[in-house]
Parts: sequence; structure tokens; C-alpha cells
Amino acid sequence: MEYVKNVAMKEVLQQIYAGQILSEEIVYNLMKEIGEGKYSDTQISAFLSALNMRSVSVGELRGLRRAMQELCLSVDLGGVETIDLCGTGGDGKDTFNISTLSSFVVAGAGIPVTKHGNYAVSSNCGSSNVLEALGIQFTNNPDIIRKQISQANITFLHAPLFHPAMKHVAPARKGMQVKTVFNILGPLCNPCNPKVQVSGVYSLEIGRLYYYLLQESADRFAVVHALDGYDEISLTGDIKVFAHDGERYYTPKQFGFTRIQPQAIYGGNSVEESKDIFLNIITNRGTQAQVDVLLANSGLAIATFLKCSILDGVAIAKESLESGKAYQSLVKLKETLTYI
Repeated sequence: MEYVKNVAMKEVLQQIYAGQILSEEIVYNLMKEIGEGKYSDTQISAFLSALNMRSVSVGELRGLRRAMQELCLSVDLGGVETIDLCGTGGDGKDTFNISTLSSFVVAGAGIPVTKHGNYAVSSNCGSSNVLEALGIQFTNNPDIIRKQISQANITFLHAPLFHPAMKHVAPARKGMQVKTVFNILGPLCNPCNPKVQVSGVYSLEIGRLYYYLLQESADRFAVVHALDGYDEISLTGDIKVFAHDGERYYTPKQFGFTRIQPQAIYGGNSVEESKDIFLNIITNRGTQAQVDVLLANSGLAIATFLKCSILDGVAIAKESLESGKAYQSLVKLKETLTYI
């Protein structure tokens, strides 16, 4: 497909302000230009702010995703089937690091995990923040990544190391301090291109967009939105899941748990607090509510990967946590990074 250079930002902004939907090719080309550093922070902020004024379309998101994937440093795992557990963020709930903890539980169950993540933009502590505080060193070395999958069943893909073009977007995102289209893009641009994916989204509208796009790229997937606004299974209310085999609503009871209060899954006011909460939970010293939420999210991921029932997935997740295998996956990951 021909690449058209020098997309005019002014014309794109005028189209958005006029209420027009941008074509997939225009967005694709603009994102390539942004990734090549051809626009100022002010122009990028204007573009992101303009997109925030309305809903993004499937075509626009597909165009952005195509460009991001082409600009990305991809990693070949030699055909190993993996899963990614990654949320959009942007729900404003400041929960503990649920998808990151769930990734280690899933890895402890023997399932290879390629966890994609980043520093927090619109929350107190992102996956990269908490793992860095735990002593995890980030790498984009393919040999080390393959070693991590082999020995620990998990690798952590710190987004800036794989998406160097995003250095041109980072200042604008940091300055805005609100969710943008890049929150939506993150889980769709894993450098390992996993064929199994569990993604949390902050709205039903975004869930629908993911449903369309993941049908094009994933073999099995589950897109999760809690109806009271969480981008994960919060157990604070009912949950909508868009999956490769259809759409369903779930209650906490269908995961084997009772409803909890929002404050029970708060993630703390600092990275240090988040780290302490993380360690307590992964060593099976979390509160009942924290453990239940962890097992619900891990269980869905395991069920999606193994094609088993959710209750069976939850049971496997519980064994991973209680046996210490989840914690050992963290220990082994750190061991593979000792000599970086």
C-alpha cells in the first residue's frame, strides 16, 4: 500500500473539528509522520485533544494500530503460543495492579505470558512502575526475552523499549495527564503479537472496537469491561465480556465470588504502597477481596487460553497462587535478568 508523506496536521484537525471521521489511510500516514518526529508537541497535543472530543472509529483505530505495529521493534518467539493480559487504563479507579499480578498467576499455571505494559499516565502506578520497584530490569533483547519465556513462563515488554517512535508522543501525553487514544492502542500493539489476549477496557464503546479488531488478529480473546466503569473484573458489579466465541454478561457469582466494595481493591497512593500491596498478594497474603479479584481475572485468562470453563480456570489460578508458583514466576523472571 502506497505511503503518502507529509500529511497536513492542519487539514486533519479541520476535518475532526468539522465532525468528520478520518479515513484509515489518513490516520495511518499521520501516525507514521508523528513516529518520525515531524510534528511538535503542541501539534500532537492538539491532535490527541481533538480526538478526545469524540469517539474514535474502527477505521481510525485500525490505521493507528497498523502504523504502530510497523514502527514497533517486534520479537519473534519461534511459534510459541502466548497470552497477554493488558488493560487500557484510563478508568480513573486506581486499583491495585490487577492485570500484572494476574500475569504472574497465569505464568505460574504453566502458560507462557508476554505482558505488555508501561509507566502510569493517568493513574498512580502502572505495570512498569510497580515491576521496576520490585527490581525488574527492562529489556528488548530477543534472546533474553525467549529465555524468560522458557525459564519463567513470562516476559515483561516495557512499551518504550519496543515503540521508540512513541518518544515523540510521550511529552504531549505526560503534559495532558488524561487518557488518550494511546491508552486504547497499548493493548493492541504487543511486540510479540500474541494470538491469545485478555484486554480490559474502560468503556463498552471501546470494548466493541476491540471486538472488531481482535477478530482480525487473535485466535482467542476476551475483552472485559465492568459495567460500573472498571477496565477489569472488579467484582464490584456485573461484567461484560466480548470474546472470540460471542458476547456475554457475567455476575461475580458466575466466577465463584460475591460482590465486593470498591475501596477493597484500591491500589495505594504511591508506587511504594503499590509495590507492598503487590508483594502481599502474590505471596498469598492479600485480603479476601484482593485475592478474589485476582483469581477472577486470572481465571478468565486461563480459561481463554486453555479453552476450559471459567470456574476451572479460577481453580487453576487458585492452585498457582496458593502453591507459590505465581510468586516463583516473579522470582525466576528476576533471575533471568541478573546479568543484564
